[in-house]
Amino acid sequence: MRKNFILLFLGIVISVLFLVFSAVVMESIYYEREFSNEMYNQSLYIVVAIIDVVVAWALAGLFYYVVNSVLFSRWYHWLLIAIIASAAASVAAWMSCNRVFIEDNIDFSTQLTIFSLVNSLIEFVLFTIVSFSVRWWSSNCRHTPIPE
Repeated sequence: MRKNFILLFLGIVISVLFLVFSAVVMESIYYEREFSNEMYNQSLYIVVAIIDVVVAWALAGLFYYVVNSVLFSRWYHWLLIAIIASAAASVAAWMSCNRVFIEDNIDFSTQLTIFSLVNSLIEFVLFTIVSFSVRWWSSNCRHTPIPE
């Protein structure tokens, strides 16, 4: 039982650290000078990080506590939800950043598309971390995606 709370605490800490260091993490994975400067100046990295964290925790909670069915307790069901989380976070981030760029009459469509694809990988990793943080209290899916 203690291990479960430690993993939950670690998931929360990693999520908070990701929010705090979102610009550093995202720029270390994808950096293009003008695009990255504009993302930083407009505080869009934190917006994208908030979207990523909310989607990861919401969809992990949905999978482990709302769906929570023996019929959906296989690794490929978890993978489907992880892919949906990655796609949803990427689309939401693309839309919110693109709206800001359109308002400023800046065209970063190519860079934003590449950034969104990279963001989907970040979301997948974050969803995996959150899954291992919250799965322990699920009655049917606690062993998904990888058994103890």
